[in-house]
Amino acid sequence: MNGLRAHAQAPSDAVRSVGAAITARGWGWQHATRTNWAVRDLELSIAPGERVLLLGPSGAGKSTLLHGIAGLLGGAEEGRQAGQLHVDDAPPAERRSRIGMVLQDPDSQVILTRVGDDVAFGMENLGVPRDQIWPRVRQALDAVGLNVPLSQHTSKLSGGQKQRLALAGVVAMRPGLILLDEPTANLDPAGVIEVRDAIVESTRQTGATLIVIEHRTDVWLPVIDRVIVLGADGTVIADGTPDDTIRREHDYLVRSGVWVPDTSLPEIPRRRYADDGVLLHAANLALGHRGTDPLHTGLDVAIRRGRTTVVTGPNGAGKSTLALTLGGLLRPSAGRLTADSGLAPPRSRLQPVRWRSKELLTRIGSVFQDPEHQFLAGTVRDELSLGPRALRRSVTEIDTRTDELLQRLRLQHVADANPYTLSGGEKRRLSVATVLATGPAVIVLDEPTFGQDRRTWEELIRLLADVADAGTAIVAVTHDLEFTALLADTRIELPAWQTATETTS
Repeated sequence: MNGLRAHAQAPSDAVRSVGAAITARGWGWQHATRTNWAVRDLELSIAPGERVLLLGPSGAGKSTLLHGIAGLLGGAEEGRQAGQLHVDDAPPAERRSRIGMVLQDPDSQVILTRVGDDVAFGMENLGVPRDQIWPRVRQALDAVGLNVPLSQHTSKLSGGQKQRLALAGVVAMRPGLILLDEPTANLDPAGVIEVRDAIVESTRQTGATLIVIEHRTDVWLPVIDRVIVLGADGTVIADGTPDDTIRREHDYLVRSGVWVPDTSLPEIPRRRYADDGVLLHAANLALGHRGTDPLHTGLDVAIRRGRTTVVTGPNGAGKSTLALTLGGLLRPSAGRLTADSGLAPPRSRLQPVRWRSKELLTRIGSVFQDPEHQFLAGTVRDELSLGPRALRRSVTEIDTRTDELLQRLRLQHVADANPYTLSGGEKRRLSVATVLATGPAVIVLDEPTFGQDRRTWEELIRLLADVADAGTAIVAVTHDLEFTALLADTRIELPAWQTATETTS
């Protein structure tokens, strides 16, 4: 669902032009399958028209709070609520027509099959006159930089393009309250600034209240009025103007994992694996899905043992398509992807796309852009043990590896929780851990650092460095410039046109 567009009811123009007010009095939420409260005893007041940046470590309850403000937490079967949370002096469910929200997961926000129809959907629910809808659709798409035809099929968009699409739908609605949960996480660096400016301009024109969750603070600090920091227990630990809050709470924020500007990157020592033989080789590769024109042609790539290959480029360039192809999950449009004979299963062909899923399990592991697409078990611990159990590993080996990954990726406290109740950052770490649990020779990661606070980001970086130095080949699709700077041995840059370049450091 694209934010709250499916629930909208038509407000008057006068109401729509005034920012919404938010108040919380002793408010809390506990997910049905969790023993700890995601947010507890929250006292909060946000004035109409304020622009607020919501910070805190991964798992602090930021997304839960945003879902609560949006009226999306559900009934008693999903959890229990304490205290009061109001939008304009009423429960959020009664103010959904005033709220536009962009969720963490780009795929879950797409409603209709064509780009133009999807952006228009919210306005149609609001009763916007038809002669105003399509000019606003085009204006919103231009504002967020989604330069595709209105008739473009939404299923053909990349994750970053879907994120822009969701933002365009909210901008076009002109709601009184805009809620953004990591709105730029899947965007290329130029797109981050473009989208931020579009959102700020929308609030300037409409007077809307804005609440943003973003781990990377440097982008939003120049354009917001107030910073609210949630602690690990879901309570407010800091609240004030950006400069004062960052200065006063600098050390605490750094220890809590908040990305504070002008903080140096960690030292990541590497012990380069001696044997860097080629495990996968792509020759004259063309990228694309069946029935579509190829995005790129003539791509030659060598994936080497113990080396990290980083794939970068603008949204829609085909990075995720390349990841699926290298992972043996998508047949190349042209050319060949072949595996080293030592990597291929016995008596099997050398093309990974022809291997069975169990043969891929210990050879090439893939982490998708949307982590929920690969969750199968009812608890985090069971999710981590699925792969090793399929490989008939011993109980002792499974338990040891599971406990190691839970601790290293800071997931011990959610070991018995349902994976679908985790925060976005926790889901991402779990999806990476499920692949690491089976120890494949090649790991393909699509946006591996999405949703991470600085502590979990650094631990993930160190873990991947250790895995590469032990001989695993890593392929990572990312917009994370710091990740690239610290880990990239080889970089593949996919531009938006029909060429591609590869450089080796």
